[in-house]
Amino acid sequence: MGVGGKLCKTCPMVLTTVHLVRHGEVFNPDKILYGRLPGYHLSDRGKLMADRLAEYFADGTHDITELVSSPLQRAQETMQPIAAALGLAVRIDERLIEASNYFEGKTFGVGDGSLRHPQHWPHLINPFKPSWGEPYKEQVARMHAAVADARNRATGHEAVLVSHQLPIWIARLAFEDRRLWHDPRKRECSLASVTSLHFAGDSLKNVTYAEPASDLLPGASTVPGA
Repeated sequence: MGVGGKLCKTCPMVLTTVHLVRHGEVFNPDKILYGRLPGYHLSDRGKLMADRLAEYFADGTHDITELVSSPLQRAQETMQPIAAALGLAVRIDERLIEASNYFEGKTFGVGDGSLRHPQHWPHLINPFKPSWGEPYKEQVARMHAAVADARNRATGHEAVLVSHQLPIWIARLAFEDRRLWHDPRKRECSLASVTSLHFAGDSLKNVTYAEPASDLLPGASTVPGA
């Protein structure tokens, strides 16, 4: 498969892998949709998840030469043990940031959440765009550009990019030539998960998925937009 879902028929033999990592669990006792808000750091379990990711990438089977993080605190904290284990510097890329969202800073739900208030309903009229936040196509453009830059910098090796659930999932859907509109409950992108994009030259061969911290997931935060 090539970039944008096109099949790779005559791919060069230079193989490069870009790992899209979702950050670990965040300390969020009020269960708000924190989005791009500053000051949200990893919970104790999130720190264990980050340590598990460091073990995963430093197990001797990977050839990591490039580390890139979203500018948000939770992403950088997730990257810290990985960088320490590999002895590599971390580059910050604004394009890996969480998607913007109208409901940022609010609780999101029907009970005591934002959805019980009619003034918010107009922001939900178009799930295909979506009307409540950053358009899916804009997320694809910035994420694919960040992936391309990391792939070029790590040619013949591997890169680790720490980002957020929605941008990672939307980027994957676009790479696999799938529709961008989706059911958020069906995203294959758990906390501390690794979505690996395997390239031959600049053409995507396949995508694999791993959950190095799967045993830490039960009871972990599932607040949307994390």
